[in-house]
Parts: sequence; C-alpha cells; structure tokens
Amino acid sequence: MFQRLQHMLIKECIQALRDPRMRLMILVVPVVQLLVFGYAVTTDVRRVVLAVQDLDGSQTSRELVSRLVASGYFDVLELMATEAQARAALDRGRVLAVLRVYPDFEAQVQAGRTAAAQLLLDGSDANTAGIAISYANRVVRQFSQDLRQARFQRQAGPARFPSPVEVQVRAWFNPNLESRNYYVPGVMATIVTLMSLILTAMAVVREKELGTIEQILVTPITPAEFILGKTLPFALISLLDVLLVTGVGVGWFGIPIRGNLLVLLLGVALFLMTTLGVGLLISTVSHTQQQALMTSFFFFMPAMTLSGFMFPIANMPEPIQWLTLLNPMRYFLVIIRGVFLKGVGLQVLWPQMLALLGLGCFTLALTVWRFRKRLA
Repeated sequence: MFQRLQHMLIKECIQALRDPRMRLMILVVPVVQLLVFGYAVTTDVRRVVLAVQDLDGSQTSRELVSRLVASGYFDVLELMATEAQARAALDRGRVLAVLRVYPDFEAQVQAGRTAAAQLLLDGSDANTAGIAISYANRVVRQFSQDLRQARFQRQAGPARFPSPVEVQVRAWFNPNLESRNYYVPGVMATIVTLMSLILTAMAVVREKELGTIEQILVTPITPAEFILGKTLPFALISLLDVLLVTGVGVGWFGIPIRGNLLVLLLGVALFLMTTLGVGLLISTVSHTQQQALMTSFFFFMPAMTLSGFMFPIANMPEPIQWLTLLNPMRYFLVIIRGVFLKGVGLQVLWPQMLALLGLGCFTLALTVWRFRKRLA
C-alpha cells in the first residue's frame, strides 16, 4: 500500500509541477492575488471628497469647515455658491458629500440656539456613506461641545464649567479598527479554498482526457488508495500556498499573528480535507476540465457568500444561518482570524476543528464511495 501511494505521490507531483504555467499558478498566482485583494478589499474610508456651500460666510462656519478638514477624513474639493452646483456635483460623482451651512449660522450660535447645517451624501454606496456620516458626527459633536464650553466660560467662568461625561472606548484584537486586519485573513482563506478546489477538481478529469484513467483502473490500487494518492500531493501544495500567503500577509501587510502557527496549520489540514474531498468529488462526476471548473465555481461562490467573509451570518435569515453550518469556510474563517487576531488556541477553537473534521471525513468517504461505484 505504501509503495503504491509513494508512486502515486511522485506521479502527481511530477504532473503538477512539470508545466511552467502550472508552477506559476501554484506559487505565484496566490501571492499576486493576496497583494491585489489585500489592497482592494477594505472598508476604511481615508478621504471623503467634500464640497462646501457656505451660505453664512462667517468665522464660525469657516471654523466648522476647517475642523472637518483638520480631522484628516475630509478633503474640500471646492466652494459652491448655489444649490444647483451642489446637486450637479453629487449627480456626476465628483464629490461624495456636500456640506451646506445655512444663513445666520454664527448668529444662532452666539444666541445660544441650535444652528442649522446640512450634510448631503451620495448614498449609492451605503457603507462609505455611513462611515462618512460617523466621521462628520464625531467632528461636529466635538465642535459643538467646544462652542458650549467657550460660551459657558464667558458667562460663568472656567471654575463652574461642568465636566462632561467621557466614555473611553477600547477595541480588543484590532485596536486601530483597521478593516485590512479583518479582511486579509479572509482573503487568505478564499485563495486557499479556490486553489485547492480547482487543482483537485482537475485531477481525475485530466486522467480521463489523457486516457490514463483506464490504465489506473486495471492496477491493484484500491479506490481509497487512489483518492489518498490524489489528495496528498495537492494537500502539500496547498500547505505551501498557506505558508506563502501567510508570509506575505504578515511581512507585507503587517497582519499580526498572535496565536500558535501549529494551531493554524492543524486548522488548515482539517479544512483541506473538505475542500480536497469536494474537488475530487467534482472531478469524479465531470467529464471535461471545463465542466470541473464551472462546477468548482458553483460550489465556491455560495461557500464564500455564506461564510461570513463579506456578509455577517447574524444578518441572514434563520434558514440560511442553519444552512451555513454545512459550509466549511465558516469554521475556517473563525480559526484563521482567531489565530491571527485573537491569539486563541485549541481550548477555544476545538468546536470549529471538530466540525471541519466531521465535514472532511464525510466528504472523503462520499468521494471514495462515488469512485468505487464508478468502478463497479
């Protein structure tokens, strides 16, 4: 048995690595994908392009605008005189937001009444608009508090000014709340899933197209040995890809890895049991490489959508939440983020590990059964 597995392992490694394009796909493409998606997949809004329609033209209104610019979140594109100009800038996408300061703004502030100002936003991108609103609210809230403090001190003196209630917020695991620290590990999981799935989905189909599957079927190799021989080489290749993208994520993007790397590798091994099993199952039911590729994406896209990578599982309908329990990516994302960001170990991640083990054993058993049925 071990001699047959050794020959299968050598054969698959030679077949996978002898083609320069395949070597490029295995070793270079995952790194390039991580670099591209690592920069592209982020919800942080660094600069909000802002237009200002200052109908008051006072020192207080200019101070409000300067506060927005000094916060580092807003860039003033231009000053606009009319509402039509502001509407045209939003319609054409030249600006994301328009700050409209109404007349008598300074007079209302000095009189101690509520001063009117309006922030118009392009809501077609709801996430960016929501973040811009939170930025503006933070700046305006501090500006309003400073105005009240200055007015109270002029009237009653600094000794009688009441101290405001201050809430100190501390974010664990991601102190700066950088979305890249959250998304890059998810991108790494996505790349590993896609690479392992496609490589194994092509494995048996390639044998069919080359006509070598018949030669394998007449050998003494058993279905379990055949599946294991097809799985081990791509498992090793996928582990190599994990180490490559982990090195890029930590070294290039500065993603912290606070947990034990061995725990991460254990989670990867259990996860690969499922993806490699699904890939081999796809290859046993496909007749051409095109069919295998399309079927792989048919599995990959719902798996990524229902994994919690882009959309929170808690926001999904309850039947869909139950469906996500069959998705191995859901558990793997918990493991990879737990190791990278939280630094937790098996004492916390064992339920996810156990779920991946169960899904992997079921998938590989189904693949062996399907291949044995085909032999019969």
